[in-house]
Amino acid sequence: MDQLSPLDAAFLDAEDTDRHASLAIASVAVIAGPPPSHEEFVATIGARLTAIRRARQKVLRVPFGLGRPVWVDDPHFEPDYHFRRTALPAPGDDTALHQLIARLMSQRLDRDRPLWENWVIEGLAGGRWAVLTKVHHCMADGVSGTQLYRALYDLTPHVPTASDPAAPPSWQPEPQPGTARLLLGALADVVRSPAENVGLVVGLARSPARAARRLADTAKGLYSLTAAVRPATATSLTGRLGQYRRYGVARAALPALTEIARAHGTTVNDVALTAISAALRELLLHRGETPGPTAVRTLVPVSVRVEGDEGILDNRVSLLLPFLPVDIADPVDALGVVHARLVEAKASREAQAGEALTELAGHEPFGPLSLAIRLAGRLPQRNIITVTTNVPGPPVPLYVLGRELVELLPYVPIAVRLRIGVALMTYCDHAVFGITTDYDSAPEIDLLTAAVERTITQLLATARVRTRTRKPLAHGAGRGRGDAG
Repeated sequence: MDQLSPLDAAFLDAEDTDRHASLAIASVAVIAGPPPSHEEFVATIGARLTAIRRARQKVLRVPFGLGRPVWVDDPHFEPDYHFRRTALPAPGDDTALHQLIARLMSQRLDRDRPLWENWVIEGLAGGRWAVLTKVHHCMADGVSGTQLYRALYDLTPHVPTASDPAAPPSWQPEPQPGTARLLLGALADVVRSPAENVGLVVGLARSPARAARRLADTAKGLYSLTAAVRPATATSLTGRLGQYRRYGVARAALPALTEIARAHGTTVNDVALTAISAALRELLLHRGETPGPTAVRTLVPVSVRVEGDEGILDNRVSLLLPFLPVDIADPVDALGVVHARLVEAKASREAQAGEALTELAGHEPFGPLSLAIRLAGRLPQRNIITVTTNVPGPPVPLYVLGRELVELLPYVPIAVRLRIGVALMTYCDHAVFGITTDYDSAPEIDLLTAAVERTITQLLATARVRTRTRKPLAHGAGRGRGDAG
């Protein structure tokens, strides 16, 4: 019986607060060749998933919300229940696929069972098929979610045969804890919390220099985050959400994004945020609204995982909260501003402060924290306008049952009055922006995807001009692929 972290539990609380929210993340693997039979797919992928402990567990709430929810073995776990199959109507084009993704992701996962589904989608154009892997956000973040691909898919086109190693032995679930045990565990947490806080202080006191640096970084970051909670300018980009979603995709070549970043002295993440900023600017203009300098503050998740923990299924992210320069028309100028703001946000230790707050929450009684999250979810907010996440995917080709995975499409959920969210995922030399919008209040999905692709084309042209004329690099930043969350 493992407790959810406060951050993991927060995703459950946020979903409970809004009856229209479905806080599952997903990725869609588009695969070449004919699809396997249902029995063949479940036998192979089901056996691999059964070996992942979290995939066999469900969430159990502590009575009256007195303690953190816990992961417990599902005594009725059946892999076949989580594998679904559907097909697109002819001709199986992108529009039909995106509509199906939006429809599937609009539906909540069953809280009485392990929080994941795996959909095989047949009938894609060009003789292809797809696999939509849907996981609740309380179970994984973007980085750990992509690690599922390493467990489920192969690095070679090898097709499993009868001579391959057998599936793991049959699994026996541990008994589910009773109400008394859950309540005693919650009471123990309340008693332990003050002692843990004292332990933190003692630990810091043993290393004064390190403690001073950490406290200084945290204080600096908290000051920056406090300044960032000022409301953004009111626009139509936030407000009440319905239950249903729209989904669209913008594509780019990863080498092109890298070329832009190198020529302009920025990062791939800066380039992605600039393209998203341009798309939101165009949307505001299309609606007859003014794209002012404080109109769009975005939440940028930042992974705080240490090396070696990438495959642990949970959430280990902090955040940055920069304004996007939707007031700037020229994409090169906007790129410079995006880069400068992210450099400033990182220097201000916003991510470190967010990580420290999350760590501290793990030593506090859960009940008041849960109540605060639920209350905040019911209040109107205009501090954060959108979420933009960048998840580096597998850099090498993957295969399933001998078929090659040719593309990965990411999906990010939206909630708490955020009507638009964008996820960037890379795979080999491909980069895909998956854009989620509220069905009724943000129907302009095609405008957004076209604007992202057009902005990248414009930035690539200017990058090549800059390279040919040998102009010195601006901003002098790193060349990394950016933050991930």
